[in-house]
Amino acid sequence: MHRWYSIFPKNPWLSIYTWIAFCLLPFFFIFKSSSPLEILIGISLLFLFFLSYRFSFKSKSGLVYMWLSFEMIINIAMTLLFGFVYFALFTAFFIGNIKSTTGFFIMYGLHIATTLGAVLAGFFIEIDLLLPQLHFILLCLIGTVLLPFHLYNRNKQENLEGQLEVANERISELVIFEERQRIARDLHDTLGQKLSLIGLKSDLVAKLMTQDPERADKELSDIRTTASTALNEVRELVSNMRSKKLEKEVVRVQQILKAAEMELTIHGEPNFDPISPLIENILCMCMKEAVTNVVKHSYGNACHIFFKQSTNAFIIKVKDDGIGIPQGGGGLPGNGIDGIKERLEFVNGHLEIDANMGTSLTITVPAVIKQINRGE
Repeated sequence: MHRWYSIFPKNPWLSIYTWIAFCLLPFFFIFKSSSPLEILIGISLLFLFFLSYRFSFKSKSGLVYMWLSFEMIINIAMTLLFGFVYFALFTAFFIGNIKSTTGFFIMYGLHIATTLGAVLAGFFIEIDLLLPQLHFILLCLIGTVLLPFHLYNRNKQENLEGQLEVANERISELVIFEERQRIARDLHDTLGQKLSLIGLKSDLVAKLMTQDPERADKELSDIRTTASTALNEVRELVSNMRSKKLEKEVVRVQQILKAAEMELTIHGEPNFDPISPLIENILCMCMKEAVTNVVKHSYGNACHIFFKQSTNAFIIKVKDDGIGIPQGGGGLPGNGIDGIKERLEFVNGHLEIDANMGTSLTITVPAVIKQINRGE
């Protein structure tokens, strides 16, 4: 439902008060005339213009172009009778909001032609009406030419951004759907056969309990083995779904730094092996937090990431060429350093900070953790 104030533009640079002033301005030009008949004609034209302007906003079919044509005719009459050219800005604003490319260019051309023609004719018919406001008329003509294109391009850009947002949402939905399908296939392939086998063997055991107890015990042992295998496979499947891989996280880091227009150099290979999913998850999160820290606080141009694996530890070093950390500051507030330390404490790791020639964060996690995970 349209409200009365919806006919005013919502541009941040042109407030509603400016347009209200434009609405009141015609009365000044009309009442300068001493003839009551001319005043009546002027007020009638003013009423008809705003009526047409209102209907042009409410119309959703070809009637829009009819109302626009009425506005152009009234604009010509107001220019020639009272020297009031500024209705052209109202019409220019509405033309800029026409979505049809063909309709936009046709009405845009007609509007410029009628406005310019009315101004030139006004100078020939009664120059005293227009000459005192020549500089304002020139500004009005410039606005009549530029305003529709500005609005048309802005609306087109907003429309494209809206379509892009819808497309991204659709892609996200498809990705989620595909991931669900993959999980369903993995669960079916992992559990379906083994649960069916357990069900069949359970029925067989029920029949053999009285007929062949020895074979029933063997079948129960097979059921336990099958259930244990299925449980391990489910754990592995869940672990793979939850775990993050360093190689994939490096790709995301590259995207972050590219968006920040920072150069990335990678030293070493981001594929520690063997490494538990828990440790790899923590290393991924710490590395991403460190890179986010570089983007937000370093004000540098380059970032270097070093990957090193020894017999005792996994090491990731993130170094930038930025402003460094202020001496005695103990790290900038809210920069994620505490979050990295908390994650590393969980796996007996530690963080070293070097603020010489930029900032260097060295993330170290002992490799012995992987042995504890295997034992568990």
